[in-house]
Amino acid sequence: MATRFTASQSVEIAVPQQTIPIQHYLRQPQRLVNALVDQRRIQQLSDEVFRLKMRPLTFMSLSIQPTVDMRVWAESNGTIYLRSLGCEILGFEYINQRFSLNLRGYLSPYQHNGDTRLNGQADLEVQVDLPPPFSFTPKPILETTGNGLLKSVLLTVKQRLTHQLLADYRQWVISQTHNQSLNNDGANLPFLNLE
Repeated sequence: MATRFTASQSVEIAVPQQTIPIQHYLRQPQRLVNALVDQRRIQQLSDEVFRLKMRPLTFMSLSIQPTVDMRVWAESNGTIYLRSLGCEILGFEYINQRFSLNLRGYLSPYQHNGDTRLNGQADLEVQVDLPPPFSFTPKPILETTGNGLLKSVLLTVKQRLTHQLLADYRQWVISQTHNQSLNNDGANLPFLNLE
C-alpha cells in the first residue's frame, strides 16, 4: 500500500543593497546549489542538472539516504526554478523500487518600496510502498511522521537559504568588483619602453 507524504515551505528574504543587483547572481544556478548544499555531496551532471546526495533520513526505525537528480535553471529576470528528475535509495532495493520523490520550487526577486526581496516556495512529495512491519502501522501515524520529516528537510533548506545565499551573494559581489577594479587598473598601466 503506497503512502503519500507532502510538505511545503515558503520563504521571503530581504536582500541587502549591493553594487551588483542580485538578479545577476541568480542567473548562475550552480552558485545557488553550492550555497545550499555541502559541495562534497554534489555532483554536477550538466549545466543545469545536479546529483545531490542527501543526509540520511530516519523514518521511524528506518534510515535511508536518497540521492536526487535535480534540474536547476534561471530565467532572464533572475527567477530560479528547480525540479527533481529522479531519485535513488541506495542500500534498500525494496524501498528503492517503491519510492518516488517530487520536488518543485522557485526563488524570485522583486522590488518592494525600493528594496529588493526574494520570494520563493518549495513543494516536496514522497510516495513510498512501505514494507512490513511499517505497513501495519496506522496510516495517520505514518502520515504525521512522514509529513513532519519532509517539513524538517524543507525547513533546513530554508535556513541554509536565508544564511548561505546572502553570504555567498556578498562574496560574489566582492570578487566581481575586485576583478573589475583589477581590469580597470590594468587598462591604465603605462606601456614601458624597454629598448
